[in-house]
Amino acid sequence: MLTYPSIDPVAVSLGPFQVHWYGLMYVIGFIAAWWLGRQRAERIGLTRDDVGDLLFYGALGVVLGGRLGYALFYGLDQWLADPLWILRIWDGGMSFHGGLIGVLLASWIFARRKGLAFFTLTDFVAPLVPIGLGAGRIGNFINHELPGRLTNLPWGMPFPGMGPEPRHPSSLYEALLEGLVLFVVMWWVSAQPRRRGFVSGLFLVLYGAFRFAVEFVRLPDPQLGFIAFDWLTMGMLLSLPMILAGLLLMGWSRHQPTP
Repeated sequence: MLTYPSIDPVAVSLGPFQVHWYGLMYVIGFIAAWWLGRQRAERIGLTRDDVGDLLFYGALGVVLGGRLGYALFYGLDQWLADPLWILRIWDGGMSFHGGLIGVLLASWIFARRKGLAFFTLTDFVAPLVPIGLGAGRIGNFINHELPGRLTNLPWGMPFPGMGPEPRHPSSLYEALLEGLVLFVVMWWVSAQPRRRGFVSGLFLVLYGAFRFAVEFVRLPDPQLGFIAFDWLTMGMLLSLPMILAGLLLMGWSRHQPTP
């Protein structure tokens, strides 16, 4: 059994001004996406300066969509009871699936402005996302969020405030799968030109599968519990359409040109 590390969620505190690790994880994700995007911008006819504009659109989509998605999917009662709660992002509470919808909308607007095919742009964006996903899960771990279910595995650890029993470090599983593994696969697959839509579809399938699998060792959100069958969680329910859409998109890509 391992010991859950004691890390102050506040990284820097200067009087009333506080910088939280959770927020810094998003900064790391955006910087990584900006740097990686600049390396490949010319592939789709963008300049390096365009990548900064794209990042601005994407950041708005992630933050607004992620927070609104969390409020609608996981915290509607809390939002109704405390309307200002939705603004306190530093307390945690972001939905990947809401953020995905926000990024897709932002990408559609940006693609229209630049005269790009939508899936050409999403194929470009997909490999830039996983580092931010992994960093965000580490932020969840520091914030004592996303507790796992009980386990006897040697790397289990007691979750703060939940007793001495060892639990799966589910947020670290997600950081590994949705961050490191997904990045390596997406970056490698996209290193060579692929048919339009294939990379986007693969991202949807892999993320959905990874998230669905980890949900089996992660406690369901306490305000929701299991959605059905004493095992189906909201995370699983939201990931299933992703997997289906990704498979359909990969099939559709077989009839598309290779950029």
